Amino acid sequence: MSQKFEIGQLVTGIYKTGKYIGEITMVKEANYVMRVLAVINHPTQGDLHNPNQVEGVFFHERRALAHREQVNIPSVYVKPFEGELPSYEDSLRTALDKDFAELEADGSPFAEKCIEVLRGLEKDYFK
Repeated sequence: MSQKFEIGQLVTGIYKTGKYIGEITMVKEANYVMRVLAVINHPTQGDLHNPNQVEGVFFHERRALAHREQVNIPSVYVKPFEGELPSYEDSLRTALDKDFAELEADGSPFAEKCIEVLRGLEKDYFK
């Protein structure tokens, strides 16, 4: 059973393959609208239907949700947030650095393609 949250409450929410910290801005029957304030996990790159593959698939570039972007999240993916709220930019940097470390340790062709895509996003994020 899902917890009940109120407008203004800080929560974590999973949207597609990313995880974020945000503030509830609207309560709906089965969803919450959350304003993104920080990134916990950057979205996964590549073709989710053909994981770990580079050849013969469309390799998707997935951006993190933007700071203060509002997103509709099913209530089952919303949990209470506890702790200190990092800045959006610092949290995005931390999430990317974590991904880079994991992918560099992997070393597979898939990991190399992910790194390439994330480096492009990194340049755009931190102009």
